[in-house]
Amino acid sequence: MKRILTILIFILLTNFTFGQKETVTYKTVADNFEADYNSGNFEAIFANFSSEMQTALPLDKTKDFLSGLKLQAGKITKREFVKYEQTYASYKTTFERGLFAVNISIDNNSKINGLFIKLFKADNLPKLQRNITKLILPFNEEWIVVWGGDTKELNYHVDNEAQRNAFDFIITDEKGKSFKTNGKTNEDYYAFGKEVIAPCNGEVVLVVDGVKDNMPGTLNPIYVPGNTVIIKTANNEYLFFAHFKQHSIVVKQGQKVTQGQLLGLCGNSGNSSEPHLHFHIQNVEDINIATGVKCYFDIIQVNGQTKNDYSPIQKDKIKNIK
Repeated sequence: MKRILTILIFILLTNFTFGQKETVTYKTVADNFEADYNSGNFEAIFANFSSEMQTALPLDKTKDFLSGLKLQAGKITKREFVKYEQTYASYKTTFERGLFAVNISIDNNSKINGLFIKLFKADNLPKLQRNITKLILPFNEEWIVVWGGDTKELNYHVDNEAQRNAFDFIITDEKGKSFKTNGKTNEDYYAFGKEVIAPCNGEVVLVVDGVKDNMPGTLNPIYVPGNTVIIKTANNEYLFFAHFKQHSIVVKQGQKVTQGQLLGLCGNSGNSSEPHLHFHIQNVEDINIATGVKCYFDIIQVNGQTKNDYSPIQKDKIKNIK
């Protein structure tokens, strides 16, 4: 899945405070940027950069970035000023193929000294700190937490806003190995083909199936989650399951599910190097604009001990208490 890279350049940041109304100067600069972008006049945009900005983003890199943006997102069709963030004026910007926030900062000479483009996210999205719904683990038997926790050392997902509280789960043997022999086939992995179950009652709001399983050691960056299920709880929490085995998902979009019901089988699809289950909670359905929610399980066994309202961390051995 190709995504436009976010370019964030903070140059000469100050702590000026602006009223939440677009100034004439910012409007002029933003209007010129839009006109030059749509016409492909990237040299004019570069010419309106401050000297520091030109050093940070030379003409060839400016052209590469803007031409790549235009190729993937198309022309700007509508732009609306939203607010100021530090020295940046933030614009809700509709492109032909997407909705983005275009943030522009200018210096005292009305030259662009900062440009930040990312997917647009409304300020009124739900703000969830943790799940309220009582959850069981999304599997039977004992699994191991490969990634989980609040620090980068414990959980590489923390840098991703939607996945920052995510878990990756595998199954290992008594020696700590996740496969039986040489790990060259998916079938050699203990987790491959294991049942993935619903942690609670809810409604299936998204199903993606049909993505091929990878050979162990290879990745599919085109559709990162691979075969996917998203369940919406009664408390508007969105449970996200990724990397199902191809054609193993047995639920449909719009279907009501109950706690413990089979969803599908663990696989190795998407951006996955070996069979495992990725699971996280987010505040809205769309992962592109979602914020991750801290996940706690109601009553589970952790390293042989019973834990209540517990959020697992890396290396925990966990299972449901029946």
